[in-house]
Amino acid sequence: MKIEKDTVVTLRYKVADAKGKLIEESKDPMVYLHGGYGNTLPKIEAALDGRMPGYQLTLELKPEDGFGERDESLTRTIPKSEFPPGVKVGGQLEGRNDRGEPQVFTVMKIKGDKVLLDGNHPLAGMELRFSLKVTEVRAASEEEIAHRHVHGVHGHHH
Repeated sequence: MKIEKDTVVTLRYKVADAKGKLIEESKDPMVYLHGGYGNTLPKIEAALDGRMPGYQLTLELKPEDGFGERDESLTRTIPKSEFPPGVKVGGQLEGRNDRGEPQVFTVMKIKGDKVLLDGNHPLAGMELRFSLKVTEVRAASEEEIAHRHVHGVHGHHH
C-alpha cells in the first residue's frame, strides 16, 4: 500500500547531527497518521508521500524544518530553593513560558544555589540528518482519522 493521506505509516529511524554523529536511534518503530495531522515533521511527511514499504531515505533538515531555532527567551535561572528535590541535570519540569502557556523545561546545570533551565527542544537550532525506513503502511481506521492520531500498538493508548 502506498503512503497517502489517512494511512498509518510505521518506520524505523535514526537521527544524527550534520556531521553524522548519532543522536537517537529508534528501539521501537515510530508509527504515525500521515496526511498533515502534525504527527511528524512536515518535511518528513512530504518526503514519504507516495512511497511504499521498504522505501529508505536520508533527509537533511535545517533547524527551521526540524525543531526550530533556539529561543533564548525560553532559558530560566531559578533559585535552587524553588526546585523540587531529587531532580537532576537532564531532568524535565513543566512550567510556563512568557505567554503563560505550559512549557517543558530541561535542567541544564545546577550551580551553587541556582538552577539553569532550558525550554527549547533538545534538538532546536541543529541541522539534523534523519535516516528513515518505511516498514509498514496500512489504512487508518475512522476512529484514528477522527482523533487525528494512531491508536493501538506503538500508537496512542487511552
